[in-house]
Amino acid sequence: MAFLGIDIGTSGTKVLVLSGNGKVLGTAESPHELLTPKPGWTEQDPEGWWTATQKATKAAIKKAKIKGTEIQAIGLSGQMHGSVFLDDAGKVLRPALLWNDQRTAAQCVEIEKIAGGRAKLIEMVSNPALTGFTAPKILWLRDNEPKKFEKCAQVLLPKDYIRYRLTEEYCTEVSDASGTLLLDVKKRVWHSELVGKLGLDGDILPPVVESQAITGELIEGAARLLGLKMGIPVVGGGGDQAAGAVGTGVVEPGLVSSSMGTSGVIFATSGGAQTDPLGRVHTMCHAIPETWCVFGCMLSAGGSLQWLRNTLFAKKVAKLADAGELYPKMIEEAQEAPAGSENLFWMPYLTGERCPYADPNAKAGFVGLTARHNRAHLIRSTIEGITFGMREQIMIFREMGIAVEQVRAQGGGARSEFWRQLQSDMYNAPVVTINVSEGAALGVAILAAVGVGAYSSVPEACKAIIKPKEKHAPSKKAVAFYDEQYAKYARLYPALKDVFAELG
Repeated sequence: MAFLGIDIGTSGTKVLVLSGNGKVLGTAESPHELLTPKPGWTEQDPEGWWTATQKATKAAIKKAKIKGTEIQAIGLSGQMHGSVFLDDAGKVLRPALLWNDQRTAAQCVEIEKIAGGRAKLIEMVSNPALTGFTAPKILWLRDNEPKKFEKCAQVLLPKDYIRYRLTEEYCTEVSDASGTLLLDVKKRVWHSELVGKLGLDGDILPPVVESQAITGELIEGAARLLGLKMGIPVVGGGGDQAAGAVGTGVVEPGLVSSSMGTSGVIFATSGGAQTDPLGRVHTMCHAIPETWCVFGCMLSAGGSLQWLRNTLFAKKVAKLADAGELYPKMIEEAQEAPAGSENLFWMPYLTGERCPYADPNAKAGFVGLTARHNRAHLIRSTIEGITFGMREQIMIFREMGIAVEQVRAQGGGARSEFWRQLQSDMYNAPVVTINVSEGAALGVAILAAVGVGAYSSVPEACKAIIKPKEKHAPSKKAVAFYDEQYAKYARLYPALKDVFAELG
């Protein structure tokens, strides 16, 4: 017995094979092409996701050294917010608009106005209108490509388009649907009132179910293309953030994940649908019944360190086959500078910001630079600035009454003992690593196993499969020091916000 997890990411599709006893048997990935037809626009061809799914599935099964007929169920994850527009025959009308597409600013303003203001919209769907979300994309199609809008019979999220190709069923689940701006997150159903106010036909939205629910069975043609047996169940799955949380065991209140890739995400599980009235972080349904999540995303976490690497070490980067080799050396050099980098602060807004400041005009920069500072200070200040940005999300969680009892570190910030300890001190919480690093693909393979009864619940499955490893406890002295430093950092963006707007 084995289970398949398919994750439709932005850069590629990842497929994972999980054994019946909870071991990862094999993984594979196949890349996607990114389309940028205009500045600020990002699109992908859904057919490319389907092709990548076929390639990665076959490769993962081969690496797992099992037969495709041993796969008992499939779970799906994917990049959130993307919009796949289908006609009444199920044909794609145009390339999908992605989560990081920025063309819908005017539609966001319209949605908040129709809802009765930003606060009213947050009350209705637990989130403000952001350009990445799905609802503004639907209105953009209406406003800019009306002939295609007239033909639009169904709007699907990226993973749910793959579900359609696997099962010929239109369906989504609560965690991914939360990112459309059309779901009543508290009630876990479509918000029919808002859908109506926006002038949309509710029939274009697929049925919405819980994440471990079985949504259909693998059809003959898809089974043949993937090398699997016909008729196996496909469960709801999850949006990449909720699925990634399942894949790290962050499935109960008190557990938090800190994931640093190009962007940085702090994700917390909550027992209720707690919202930030200011909309600084997102509240969505978790991929577990009667459970919700809150998370914040800063856009340039690891991206800040990558920029610094490419700037300081351009010649070395050009010569190395893998420029990632430089990161451990940079982190080692950062430790030559004192804590606080002698009051040098990095503002990590290289590509604007999303949480807690939804500001595309925000700019990055070093503040406090003097003739005394050297390269070690620049590196340490950048690492500290990234971590201060992540801390901002945790501070908001605590304001909301969400417990932060343990932080599970993922991504680049988890590979360095120095950086893990820095996170523990800045977050004032224990930071641990775990025995797996497969994220969303593992999470939806677990959901598939739960969906067909291999485990009684998602928390039970996570406890059996995911184990904490190294643990770092906060130092009282360091916590007090970084509290003082954070108080300085937190004043920088508000002081410069108007200047950023003038810079454009």
